[in-house]
Amino acid sequence: MVHTGKSAFEEVNEKVSQAGEILGIKPGVISALSSCEREVTISIPLHRGSDIEVLTGYRVQHSSARGPRKGGIRFHQNVDLDEVRALASLMTWKTALIDVPFGGAKGGVAVDASKLSLIEKEEIIRRWTRSLVHVLGHHRDIPAPDMGTDARTMAWLMDEFHRLEGFQPACVTGKPVELFGAPGREEATGRGVARIAAATLEKHGVKVKGARVVVQGFGNVGRYAALVCQELGMKVIAISDVTGGISNPKGIDVAAIFTHPTLETVEGVDRVDAGDILQMECEVLIPAALGG
Repeated sequence: MVHTGKSAFEEVNEKVSQAGEILGIKPGVISALSSCEREVTISIPLHRGSDIEVLTGYRVQHSSARGPRKGGIRFHQNVDLDEVRALASLMTWKTALIDVPFGGAKGGVAVDASKLSLIEKEEIIRRWTRSLVHVLGHHRDIPAPDMGTDARTMAWLMDEFHRLEGFQPACVTGKPVELFGAPGREEATGRGVARIAAATLEKHGVKVKGARVVVQGFGNVGRYAALVCQELGMKVIAISDVTGGISNPKGIDVAAIFTHPTLETVEGVDRVDAGDILQMECEVLIPAALGG
């Protein structure tokens, strides 16, 4: 999240307060909506080499007013309690906005996911699940993938939950399709971004076909957003990630580079600084990078 001197949770609650004043909601209700129902911090011992490293994990449940809490689990070295609080609150408002019967929650582990082996990643999510199983479940709190986690991580979570609580595939979303997952889940966020961008262009009388698109970030959301923008007839002229930026005024063939883990290995394009793409003239700018 972008910080402006205030903590991430303070920024979210400032918006909640502003909305509450506009809607004439009583201060006590705003205060209740600005607090989290439950916050759990856990220690996760992880075998690394010949020693043990103790990681910190979190699950924050913001609200169950509209149904079971819902929210992802992220593995990132900068995860802290304040960030997880903010994201849990935002999940409450997202589920309410689209009118699905869920509340808001979020989880995380402070660890660099890019430096984890598969065995280490599995050990972390299984220990996270064992420590929090008493507050999880399809009637309480339903996790999902987020930054640094994926469908396989959710499969491990579900397997551990089943071992402890019995067969309940609804205990987690974002799991593999062959393990009771939903088709399209992996690309859902990026596809939604592209569809909303197209609808916004149409609403403002701008042609979707040929509209120039710049994408900051080439993770799960950025790459699917870029791909779907191309499928809708837009022209992706620049993309950036942690390794730098690439550009092509005639349009980047996103489908051709989609499977590249980073943009560093992409050939046949102009190289630019990652920050420079934000200055390029375009009709659509998609900030899909961490903190974007």
